[in-house]
Amino acid sequence: MPPKKVAIESTNVVRFGRVKNNLKMGVVGLPNVGKSSLFNLLTEQAAAAENYPFCTIEPNDSRCAVPDERYDYLCKIWNPPSCYPAYLHITDIAGLIKGASEGAGLGNAFLSHIQAVDGIYHVVRAFENPDVVHVEDSVDPTRDLDTILSELCLKDLEILKKGVQAEMAAVKKGGGRYKLSILFNDTIAKIQELLEKQIPVASGDWSAGEIELIKEKFQLITTKPVIYLVNLTSADYIRRKNKWLGKIAAWVQAHGGGQIIPFSIEHEQALWDAKTNGTEAPEGASVLPKIITTGYSALNLTYYFTAGDKEVRAWCIHANALAPQAAGVIHSDFERGFIKAEVVAFEDFKALSEGQKSMANVRAAGKYRIEGKAYQVQDGDIIHFQFNVTAAPAPKKK
Repeated sequence: MPPKKVAIESTNVVRFGRVKNNLKMGVVGLPNVGKSSLFNLLTEQAAAAENYPFCTIEPNDSRCAVPDERYDYLCKIWNPPSCYPAYLHITDIAGLIKGASEGAGLGNAFLSHIQAVDGIYHVVRAFENPDVVHVEDSVDPTRDLDTILSELCLKDLEILKKGVQAEMAAVKKGGGRYKLSILFNDTIAKIQELLEKQIPVASGDWSAGEIELIKEKFQLITTKPVIYLVNLTSADYIRRKNKWLGKIAAWVQAHGGGQIIPFSIEHEQALWDAKTNGTEAPEGASVLPKIITTGYSALNLTYYFTAGDKEVRAWCIHANALAPQAAGVIHSDFERGFIKAEVVAFEDFKALSEGQKSMANVRAAGKYRIEGKAYQVQDGDIIHFQFNVTAAPAPKKK
């Protein structure tokens, strides 16, 4: 098995994304590779997962709790009546086949569903099973990876063409007062070159100006972060070997990079059944927590905690959010009337509190901090906000 993380990291993927805290991961792949089964296991749902192509037609949306030992620790310490973890929102998208960009299978409907999510779990089949139909009648993960990426790049080329036509129409309508900028023309040429080579746009070398232009003018699918989930047999997963893993790693490296997580629907289902039925679990730990946390991080999401006798909650924010923005996730008044944030890092709280709710030892050690508007909230901070709102918010400008 290759290293757990086979990746060519790029900050572009994060910079292309929306700066929101309600982002979604979409589960994508060919029919019958295990997408809906994975979706069901992640979200504890019962979406149809049958052994035939296009079992899923309309996308299924749900969410799953982000596992975090820090959250569990705070809930145990405070033992409040209400506990709310962070959640990852996930969409199960119908299977794609060759020619989808031209309308084959579910065609453009499928591709529009991918456009609506912010990151991609690309599920790849690397197991042999004559009882599970393969849309191409044989198992070949690198061929399947080529198929999916080809269709996404073709769709992006179509989006690019329409965007350029819209810009040219706007210039023409201006009656000669405007013209396409050098930045626009150069960026379009770079995008087209990448897509024609079947390389995701996100892996290109982009300036800040080019990134802003792409975000403003186009909604390209290949700017989204991708996590490759390789579905193995239970036996291969447990022994940590499969003949396709090296080839998949090489393919990913040659097509822009990304993180690879081997897993097994067969094994995860057996673990779930054992948990549900109260029977002995099979050998091998679940990798679902890693899939969830990796997806959450890929969307550039993080969270801070509030903790008290009434509630412990993880509040989802976009990474690098400042204290007032983080406060606004609780209520807009918290951001509008922000005064200060009382902050302690989780690690400091755990090390100093001696398993008690009190912050006395934390304060005595000088680890209980007062932060202002410029403070960049860190993952796992425990925060209490002070705010004051004395006037109605200013009316929005028309």
